[in-house]
Amino acid sequence: MPVKSPRSLILIACACAIFWPGSFIFGLPGVLRQHWQQAFNADGGAIGGTVFFILTGATCFMYLCGRLQEKYGPGRLAAFGAVMGGGSSIWLSQAATMAEVNLWAFSVGAASAFVYLPGLTVVQRWYPERRGLVAGFFNMAFGLSAAVMSPVFSILLSTWGYEALTLAAGCAALIIGLAASVLIRFPENDPSSPAFAAPSGRSVREALKSREFWCLWLTWVFAGAAGASMIVLATGFGLDRGLTLAQAVVLLTAFNLTNGCGRLISGYFSDRIGRSRIMAMSFAGAGIAYLIMPHLNGLWLWAVLAAVIGFAFGTLFAVSGPLAGDCFGMAHFGAIFGLVFTAYGFVSGPLGPWLSGHILDVTRGNYSLVFSYLGLMYLGAAGLILLVQPWRECRM
Repeated sequence: MPVKSPRSLILIACACAIFWPGSFIFGLPGVLRQHWQQAFNADGGAIGGTVFFILTGATCFMYLCGRLQEKYGPGRLAAFGAVMGGGSSIWLSQAATMAEVNLWAFSVGAASAFVYLPGLTVVQRWYPERRGLVAGFFNMAFGLSAAVMSPVFSILLSTWGYEALTLAAGCAALIIGLAASVLIRFPENDPSSPAFAAPSGRSVREALKSREFWCLWLTWVFAGAAGASMIVLATGFGLDRGLTLAQAVVLLTAFNLTNGCGRLISGYFSDRIGRSRIMAMSFAGAGIAYLIMPHLNGLWLWAVLAAVIGFAFGTLFAVSGPLAGDCFGMAHFGAIFGLVFTAYGFVSGPLGPWLSGHILDVTRGNYSLVFSYLGLMYLGAAGLILLVQPWRECRM
């Protein structure tokens, strides 16, 4: 018999497990960018390619992880993800080419899938009455990890050096991830337990035949593309409007803060006013923010609008998981949500950051056109998500 643990401890374990993959994905490439350029004589495009490999690794394994957790359990998958993520970062200390860096990026992306999907499923099964809140907390740990660790990585890089930094970070991720994985498990089938909720719902095949699945999938395409684009456009927009680099970074910082902290807020309110409603409101606000942003002036006004867009992007991650659980049940949640995530991994990237950058090149920096295009995608996502009608919904 496994040792019983308070469900709050399991929630914290899931958050700790996803913290390090998040810091590697969203923080470490930015900190090591200059080192890679100097050490490997790499240009900006080659450095930016690491993001592509991270996203590809995560997307390729997300559906598989959804299937495997039903067979092997979430704890084993989280442990494997810790070994893959920590081990590859230890190996990164000896990387000698950008090809090896890209291999690390793909491995870290894949490792995040082995931790993210089991963790997201586990916290919802332990808290059936607060699935939005706990999913938001879990996603906040994932999204805010880079904000916490990037300054630490920078200090260690300047004091310890590249090899010691990557070795220490990899060891920390490995040790903490393995320790957390011991606690990550589904509730026991004890009907008297308040955490027990018998998993039930639609099969993968039934989900694929439903309107709800494809509306949610398209929502990830549009909202994912529009949200991710701000990550690469915020600083450039500020510089184009005459801001200094330090001032332009304020826009990106505002986006990242609400992208991380807003996940807990939107998850909390999704339990009360409904998942589709909170997503639609945040997407509509972000769409309007995109549409008016090029026509207004002022650093702090732009920062507020960037924060609105960041909140919507965080809401997409925090609330769509519980919404998928509402629509399809928890029995095959991992596999179904893994398929939903393919919209972000395979379609949103080319449709958002890549296409918006291409339009800027062709139009010589016409941000009004690009932001209008992205704003309309957010408004389209707001309409699509209202078509997703759960067959059961968790509200308090």
